Order: sequence, then structure tokens, then C-alpha cells
Amino acid sequence: MIRTIQTSAITEQIKEMCIEANHFLSPDMKAALQGAVETEKSPVGKKILCQLQDNLRIAGEEMIPICQDTGMAVVFLELGQDVHVEGGSLEEAVHEGVRQGYQEGYLRKSVVGDPLIRENTKDNTPAVIHYSIVPGERLTITLAPKGFGSENMSRIFMLKPADGIEGVKNVILTAVSDAGPNACPPMVVGVGIGGTFEKAAILAKQALTRETGSHSQIPHIRQMEEELLGRINGLGIGPGGLGGTTTALAVHINTYATHIAGLPVAVNICCHVNRHVVRVM
Repeated sequence: MIRTIQTSAITEQIKEMCIEANHFLSPDMKAALQGAVETEKSPVGKKILCQLQDNLRIAGEEMIPICQDTGMAVVFLELGQDVHVEGGSLEEAVHEGVRQGYQEGYLRKSVVGDPLIRENTKDNTPAVIHYSIVPGERLTITLAPKGFGSENMSRIFMLKPADGIEGVKNVILTAVSDAGPNACPPMVVGVGIGGTFEKAAILAKQALTRETGSHSQIPHIRQMEEELLGRINGLGIGPGGLGGTTTALAVHINTYATHIAGLPVAVNICCHVNRHVVRVM
């Protein structure tokens, strides 16, 4: 049975999600930060983590963005194959939702229309949209405003298959170590392994939207996530880059099949305001 969803309803959801994501940290991220406060061994690191929590509280109480960089809107749309979208263009509905959300929410507009001419679009559009067609009659929207302090620290590596698991671990650690304080730690590290050049990057971006601290269902990938989190926190970068035992709150690894001649690895880092909101229509 075909179910109809109006584009106007999608626009409204996207608008609300933009405002929500930029003012309220998701429950999983709040829990991760609280856990970090309790386990951080550095007095300076613990103080910074407490200040971050104060920032979150003030942002929610006074409706102030949790970060001055309100990001570029990244939207994942999982469209059920039994859904009929009516009332105009789905893509334009998403862009309009971002436009309304950033204007009505008084959020900073950070998008330039041409990457070289650099003229601001003044409404934070266009968004970056990723589509997937899935079974069913639901539309699942994941919105993740991505700040560029951490985005600029992200990396992609085209490894040789002979580099193996240790080679993958080494480049992930290299990416985080090179990022240092510039990624506004404590960070969440999203990793994509496999596919092609662009698929690995999308996998890494999607990994950031997973529930913070959740693990892969693949045993050896889960083991890698746990090992890398410990090794990253052993780098000593710490909260705010001022030293400590909490450099990362989580390492999330997504994987995909790849070619016999390649081993793509993408590392997409997000700062301590790893913003993501999910709604199902």
C-alpha cells in the first residue's frame, strides 16, 4: 500500500530539526559527556568538561546555539519504497526546511554558494543530502549540522590491502593525532572502511550519527572500536586540547564491501557537540 507524505510536512520537520539540533544536545551525547566528567583524570580536563556541560545548560535555558558554528546541514533521507512524496520537489522541501530553520532560529549562516567566489547564500542552503531507498512506508530523516573546525580535520586514506588491520588503525590514530586541539575535543571519531573513495567518506559521516558509544555488530570491528578509543584517549590530547584522558567520547566504524585492489579508509571527526536529530514520518 502506497502512503503519501506532503513536502510541506517534510519542510516543517527539517525546520524544527535544525533548531533542535543547534540548541539541544542529544541524550546519548549528554550521557557520554557526563561519563567523561566522572572518569577524566586530569583536573584541568575535568574542569573543561564541566564548563562544556554548563554551556549546554545555558544554551537550552536561554535558547542560544550550543556552538557559534551552527554548521552546514547534512541530511540523510531513508525513503521507504512505498512512500509517495507529493506537493513538489523532495530536495527543494529539504532546502526550504533548512532555510526556514536557520532564519527563524537565528542561526549563523555559514554556507557560500560557490566554493571559490565565496559569496554567502544568507540562509545556510543548500544542504548536503544523501538518499537511500529502503523497504516500507516510512521516511526517516537524520539531520546533522556539521561544524567545520572538526570537518577540516577529517582525512581519507587509500591504503593497499597489504596494509591490513594494523595499517587501518595507524591511519585513524594519525588523523586524530594530527587534528589535536583543532577538532575541539573531546571528539567523536567516525570511520568508514571499504567501498570506494566517496563511499568510505559517506560511511564515516553516517558513523557520526550513530548513538554515541554504540558498537558495530561485527565482532572484529567492535573490538577495533574499543581498542582505538583506548589508544586515542592515551594520546593525552584531552578536553580542549589541554591534556587529559578524554580525547574521544566514542569511535564508530562503519564498513562496506570493497575491491580486491583497495582498502579505502575515511576518518570524519566531530567535536564535542556531535549534533544529530532523527525523526520518522
